[in-house]
Amino acid sequence: MRILVTGAEGFLGRGLGAALPKTYPDAQRIVLTDRSFAAAGGTSGIEHLPGDLGDPDFLDRLIEPGFDLVFHLASIPGGLAERDQTLGHQVNLLAPLGLVEKLAKRQPGLRFVFASSIAVYGDLGQEIVTDTTACQPELTYGAHKRITEILLADMTRRGVLSAISLRFPGLVARPATESGHGSAFMSQIFHSIAAGEPYTCPVPAESTCWWMSNSAAVDALLHAAGATAAQSVIQPPVLHASVADVANAVARVTGQTAKVTFGKDATLQRIFGAMPRLDASTAISCGFQADVDLDALVKAALSGD
Repeated sequence: MRILVTGAEGFLGRGLGAALPKTYPDAQRIVLTDRSFAAAGGTSGIEHLPGDLGDPDFLDRLIEPGFDLVFHLASIPGGLAERDQTLGHQVNLLAPLGLVEKLAKRQPGLRFVFASSIAVYGDLGQEIVTDTTACQPELTYGAHKRITEILLADMTRRGVLSAISLRFPGLVARPATESGHGSAFMSQIFHSIAAGEPYTCPVPAESTCWWMSNSAAVDALLHAAGATAAQSVIQPPVLHASVADVANAVARVTGQTAKVTFGKDATLQRIFGAMPRLDASTAISCGFQADVDLDALVKAALSGD
């Protein structure tokens, strides 16, 4: 088994990179790639290859001598992609399209797991989300994710890849220094309450979000690698809860007082804090799992995973 992870220095990528040697102890090769890495070295038996996926020469070197399993996590946050359309187009659309084209030619039929996003949905309203919910992205980030999903589904139909796309929500708790995501408040509330610090949350207390820990997302990626789901796009199960409920859970688990002041940012609430209930029965029937409950979510989110 030869495995490649793109975007390996990101929040989700670091978690996945740490889990791979335990999941695939007999892997012939595990390669992590990103534009750069904060530190050299790391787990024995893992290669770190920094480079730009938009560079054809680097891409050619990267995919030799071929891979059996690829996790594509590389992207830039939605807020940055919206501000810098050229960069977003290059990283979030052209890079994955170029990567899958070369991979399919080099190793036809390889397993390709794509980290997509719930940004593909756009404004969901209050109807329960199901497998038939329409995608009407309102951000370029979401549009690029949806385009990639469609391409991967078509390549799977034609047999040149075996691809599966997972639509992740904002994962928690991202490092406090990561503020480029519109959903950053979902992570900041964990850090502030755990530290006993006051926090001004930009959305109202009753805002409802889809919550998923990084460790649950890593488990979903690893499960997707071997899943036999008939669908090429999977919406993993999540916890559906208000920001106030999560704040109370953080306070309960950490023993701190939740010193949170809630704001009224209508735009952020509409995009990230007005999530309806989710029917993830298809994903659950395929073996995908959410965090057990809010207390488990908090423990995982604050564990440094």
